[in-house]
Formats: sequence, structure tokens, C-alpha cells
Amino acid sequence: MTTAPTPVPTPAATDHSGGAGVSGTASATSPTVPAQRAPGRHTTGRRRLRPRAGGWLATVPLLAFFAISFGLPAVAIAIGAFTASSDAETGAGQFTTDNLTASVQGAYWTALLSSVKLSALTALLGTLIGLPIAQAVVTSRYKAVREAVLSASGVLANFGGLPLAFAFVATLGNAGELTKLLHLTDHGWSLYSFTGLTVVYLYFLVPLMVLSITPALDGLRVQWREAAHNNRATTLQYWRHVALPILFPSLLGGFVLLFGSAFAAYATAAAMVGATVPLISRSIADALSGNVLVGQGNLALALSLDMIVVAALVMAVYLPLQRRSARWLS
Repeated sequence: MTTAPTPVPTPAATDHSGGAGVSGTASATSPTVPAQRAPGRHTTGRRRLRPRAGGWLATVPLLAFFAISFGLPAVAIAIGAFTASSDAETGAGQFTTDNLTASVQGAYWTALLSSVKLSALTALLGTLIGLPIAQAVVTSRYKAVREAVLSASGVLANFGGLPLAFAFVATLGNAGELTKLLHLTDHGWSLYSFTGLTVVYLYFLVPLMVLSITPALDGLRVQWREAAHNNRATTLQYWRHVALPILFPSLLGGFVLLFGSAFAAYATAAAMVGATVPLISRSIADALSGNVLVGQGNLALALSLDMIVVAALVMAVYLPLQRRSARWLS
């Protein structure tokens, strides 16, 4: 009859166990002993807290910059939106809800809806056009093509304002080169309309979408496509059931970015269409300069608060989906 050898406690186990409190068998067979691990656990916890505290310290300048650049203006806008303007005829500086009420009525409400409609349409079109372009860049075998497209997208995404308006007026305006060459006026084309403004916005929104969605496309693993093909899935089925569900939060994030860029754009629309297309940014400028009514300075702050609310609602939809996408693309 053969007996199993008796485990011999190691010196380290004997020292930490304190002698008779823990048997040699328990020390050899049990992976962790609470009495042995307790000091190490506390020590590790202290060590982990130090880099975290240093990390928070490193973010203090960024948080301070954010509070000064965004926090204080947001508080000033909120206070001014509920305060009578200083140049008002009566009740200057007093609390009132008239500004906020007027900002969602009449011409101001029309301008807000028009801005939301224009921003949503251009952001949707920019997403649909930018995705296949970015996919072609990612899957290209030529590195020079990728670098050229991404560099051009970075330049075009920041090309706006008066230069962009002048470029389109000279090209697609009533006397533009392409307008005369293709006789676009005979087909009902007008650059100074909602449709014309949509085309102009796509000029810088599509490159912006290419830049924002390219990292997400790089995160799609080749193994996922190979597994789908091994299971006899077509390319359309792969995109419908695998790629697009994973990319959906990133696509929504790009849509939010494009929506915000179009929603806040002012110079291009003001220089090109003026008051032909009502926009909330144009209404804010008119209220600040007194072009419509005198004593409505704080009405512009109420209109700005409406813009902040719209942007916050869009971000509230995007952030939860972004966390879901990070689990797959990380």
C-alpha cells in the first residue's frame, strides 16, 4: 500500500502563517491564504492610488481650461437667457422667461427648425457619402492614396467661411462657370437656396466624416470578415450583420460631429444666402446687432441656450452607444 507524500510547508509560508495557525497541507494546496495575502493587498492598493492621484493632477490644467472656456460662458448664457436685457425699456436686469418664450415662437422658431433640418440632412448625407470613401481608403493597397486622401480631407474639413462662399459663388452662382457651362439655371438650380446651402455644407462635412470614421474602420478585424466568408456569408450580409452593428456607434458619433459643425456654421451661410434661408445662427447675430428689434440683446442668449439644449440632446443619444462600440474596437 502506497501512501501519498506529506506536503512540506515552504519557509515563506511558515513565516507568514505564524506557526501553528495554518497547517502545512493547507499552505501547499490552497492557492491563496487570507492571512498571507492581506499585507500585500493593502500595499498594492496604496501603490495603485499614487499614479491615479498623479493622473488626476495632470488633468487639472485641462479641467481649468474647460471651466474657463466653456463653463463660465455657459453659466453666463443661462443667466442672461432668464434676465431682461440691460437696454430694455422696462425691468432691466430682472428675472424673466420672456426671452426663452420668444425664442421658440414666430420667426425664431422657424429659424431653429430650419437649422435643425439643414444640419440633420447634411450630416446624414455626409455620413452616407463619407463611409464608402473612408472604406476605400482603408482597404487601398497603396499607402500614398491613403495619405493623400486623409491629408486632403484634413485641409477641406477646415475650409469654410468667406473663402468657401466665394469659391461656390464663382463656380455655381448665378453667373458661375459651371452654371453657365451646364445651363443649370434652366433646370431650376439656385445656389442661394436650401439645396444650394446643402451642397456647400457637404464640401467640408464629407472630408470631416472621412477623418472621423477612418480609425473605426481600421479597428475592424480581418478575422471577422474571414469568419463570415467561411460561413458562406456574402459581402452584403457581412456588412449588415457584423460590420455595421459594430460601426453604428462610431457612425452615430460622426453624425453628431457633422451635425454640430453644420448647426454652428455661420460665416458661409451669412455671406452666401443672407436671410434667404432662416438659420438660428443668423438670428443670434441679428438679435445681438439690433437689426430686428432694439433691446433684445438677451434674446440672443436665449437662442444660444436653445442651441445648447439641442446639442445636449444629440450627445445624450451618442455617449451610451459610444461605450458599447469601444468594447469591440478596442
